[in-house]
Amino acid sequence: MNNYRRRIIDSTLDQLQPHLRALSIHGPKGVGKTATAAQRAASVIDLSLPRQRELITADASILTSVPGPVLVDEWQRLPEVWDHVRHAVDAGSPPGHFIVAGSSAPRGAVVHSGAGRIVPMRMRPLSLAERAIETPTVSLAELLDGTRESFQGSTSIRLADYVEEITASGFPAIRPMPARVRRAELDAYLTNVAQREFPEQGYPVRKPEVLRAWLAAYAAASSSTTAYSKILDAATAGLANKPAKETTVAYRDALSSLWLLDPVPPWIPSHNHLDRLARSPKHQLADPALAARLLGLDAPALLRAEQGSPQLTEGTILGALFEHLTALSLHTYAEAAEARVHHLRTRNGDHEVDLVVVRPDGRVLPIEVKLADRVEDADVKHLNWLAGRIGDDLLDAVVIYAGEHVYRRRDGIAVIPLALLGP
Repeated sequence: MNNYRRRIIDSTLDQLQPHLRALSIHGPKGVGKTATAAQRAASVIDLSLPRQRELITADASILTSVPGPVLVDEWQRLPEVWDHVRHAVDAGSPPGHFIVAGSSAPRGAVVHSGAGRIVPMRMRPLSLAERAIETPTVSLAELLDGTRESFQGSTSIRLADYVEEITASGFPAIRPMPARVRRAELDAYLTNVAQREFPEQGYPVRKPEVLRAWLAAYAAASSSTTAYSKILDAATAGLANKPAKETTVAYRDALSSLWLLDPVPPWIPSHNHLDRLARSPKHQLADPALAARLLGLDAPALLRAEQGSPQLTEGTILGALFEHLTALSLHTYAEAAEARVHHLRTRNGDHEVDLVVVRPDGRVLPIEVKLADRVEDADVKHLNWLAGRIGDDLLDAVVIYAGEHVYRRRDGIAVIPLALLGP
């Protein structure tokens, strides 16, 4: 029996995959890439299996001789297969023939970018809408239309429910487990990164405890633009022999290649509305549950309201992780609408907008994220500032919060519970 539950990316794949000669689905391990791709495949070549690697190494023509669509899974285990697919596309493989799934190539592997031949698609852990804890009543795609239509809805989802979603994770196989089992699985996931994934990517880890400390410091900086130098200092406090800067840069590069970092890039407007904008990304891991686990915070600890745990962020770690959960979901919704998620911060820090969803034409939907059950005038001051600066490029303005009702304020700003926002 097929128990597959459709993901938001499936709608995009429905539109594109039959017409593309090759596409790749990339993302961290455990997000469901193989399950999603397998729904569309007539043949599967699993390169995590030594025998399959041997067959393709001996005769790459198998890629075009088996019935399509062909799923080439875990392609990074045999990096040259990427170029085999590219050459097959150049030779005229039929539309919809190749789906490539996996991570980036190991360090040192010489692989063509695939530009113009293999279309990349990012897959993330489950967004909140994909977890089906509530039925969304507001569509991000409709907000991006800029019509500012009226909408409504209410939810019984409250702070404790959001905290549960932060710690439960968006990894489909981990999420349904009991809380203690989830914690063990997340620990094993992180251990596997250091002991297996890093070496496979060409980054042997001589001191796993330093990598784990760096990851914990990065997690403590969630939803902030903290400098990498401060993250390193926090990770190595008390160490006489600190790792070289090049070592921690290698950590960042390896984690990025494994799709375990998912930073929110800064918004640089296409029009000359704003100047002196900061250009640092906001730090976020692939899933807020990984950040919570690295910090040793389970749901009860987060609900005890900031117990003095080490952190680099301003405000509370729970607020940062709520924003992280929001950003994870918005990335998925935005990509389905052909948009991208950024953030805005002026260089002197006097103005900041948590998230900015940008359409291809440069028009924007700014979003503030508030871990509260009500929205005050002070919560929207940066949205109003931005509206006054960018004029017609503003599609709408939104506050996402942990309250009950969808509504519009008197100033026109939409207020939406996170659970009621969907694609």
